[in-house]
Amino acid sequence: MRFAFLLLSLFWLAGLSPSFADEAATKAAWAAAIKAATSGPADIPLGDQATLHLPDGMAFVPKAEAVGLMKAWGNGEDPRSYGMVVPKDEDQYWVLTIDHTADGYIKDDDAKNWNADELLQSLKDGTEEQNKERVAMGYPALDVVGWVEPPAYDAATHRLVWSMKAVDRGAKPDDVASVNYNTYALGRDGYFELDLLSTDKSIEAEKPYARKLLAALDYKAGKRYEDFNSTTDTIAEYGLAALIGGVVAKKLGLLALAGVFLAKFAKVILVGLAVAGGGVAKFFRRKA
Repeated sequence: MRFAFLLLSLFWLAGLSPSFADEAATKAAWAAAIKAATSGPADIPLGDQATLHLPDGMAFVPKAEAVGLMKAWGNGEDPRSYGMVVPKDEDQYWVLTIDHTADGYIKDDDAKNWNADELLQSLKDGTEEQNKERVAMGYPALDVVGWVEPPAYDAATHRLVWSMKAVDRGAKPDDVASVNYNTYALGRDGYFELDLLSTDKSIEAEKPYARKLLAALDYKAGKRYEDFNSTTDTIAEYGLAALIGGVVAKKLGLLALAGVFLAKFAKVILVGLAVAGGGVAKFFRRKA
């Protein structure tokens, strides 16, 4: 029931504005997600790639229903989606999406030499270019404020974590800002991306949930990063730094920037606003 209340709060707030979601479509997507959700603890298969050891207190929404929710909330359909995780605690309002990109083995050598300030500037430059696409599609321009967490890569586990704060251009200093807390698990064929969607007001308390889920993802034998075979396997055309936002634009061009960057921030803006509706959810609970 708590899971249902969480999704109710998300759909209600998203439905406040026609630009965010169609109310009927969101109700249908919400009902489908509740019906299909698996509560933890449970082992969730992620295709032939990995298993997610879903902790207690969380629920997993499968791909079809997760994509339905994202579309109802105003996001495009992402073929990389494997599903999403939501908390069952009535006092938590984050959403974590799970995507897999099969571009091949990603070399991580550049993690030894990257500079956080340079990466941040690249994000700002990339966002400025990407804003042209956002504005053309009817989204507000974004300004990158700074790191929520600077990029950190664990070479032993092949995990990457980073997060930045981006706000709508012209936002007031005390306005709630949407945040993507981005975590990655590298594998033999590509990588899983687990993005916790939240706000700058609550992200510090919610980081542990994202890290817990990242640690709970286990690649299957033969699909692990260390299973790479240099004589037979495909190597990605970009390195690890390309996973940190705007750097991908310099390596793959503006088309990739629009496809990858825009999809990422669309999720933050449209879902992040819904996640901010904790007070709305509590109001509904009092009425239930």
